[in-house]
Amino acid sequence: MTLIDITLPISPQLPVYPGDPAVEMTLEADMARGDAYNLTRLNLSAHTGTHLDAPRHFIADGLAIDVLALDTLVGPALVVETDAPSDLTAADLDGLGIPPDMPRLLLKTRNSRRWEQPMTPVFVPDFIALRPSAAEWLIRRGVRLVGVDYLSVEALDAAPGSPVHTSLLRAGVLILEGLNLSGVTPGMYSLIALPMKLVGADGAPTRAVLIADDGAMVRP
Repeated sequence: MTLIDITLPISPQLPVYPGDPAVEMTLEADMARGDAYNLTRLNLSAHTGTHLDAPRHFIADGLAIDVLALDTLVGPALVVETDAPSDLTAADLDGLGIPPDMPRLLLKTRNSRRWEQPMTPVFVPDFIALRPSAAEWLIRRGVRLVGVDYLSVEALDAAPGSPVHTSLLRAGVLILEGLNLSGVTPGMYSLIALPMKLVGADGAPTRAVLIADDGAMVRP
């Protein structure tokens, strides 16, 4: 069994989505200053780095992060890779040979190459996202969780109302954003993606891990 950590490291060097607070990590107690222990204070968004979007993120009465069913967040997942030069459409997904009844789908794009470089806090706006037709494709196919390898499933130039987020979350499709898939070979894995249990929150930082069972195919 091989564990593959696909979580972005949280530090002040981590880029954040425009408008979100930058990551701050402050030593409130520091043994180097003579304190009895080290104690770090964090200031960050619930949507920092690798994180899960709950329906409440875009739906006023949607479920919060702390009440989501864990069985959606743990189980077989398919990693697919595409070299599409722009935001993914339904036609792009159709061309990836994704089997039916695939509950969890992680999309590896050119975004992942960014995570191979030294981390800088500079947000890169020309990332690969999903177009509304791709979101509708995922809903029709019964996908329960979709993961993307940059900080948003939605393009910066999306129409008002954030149609990709809204349609996915309204249909009960959870969104796992900010994955580092740079070292992941496409194929079937087991996924564990457990968000912090923040009561009433619209999202939460998440530790996401893939499990490869010594080369054996994991069945959906």
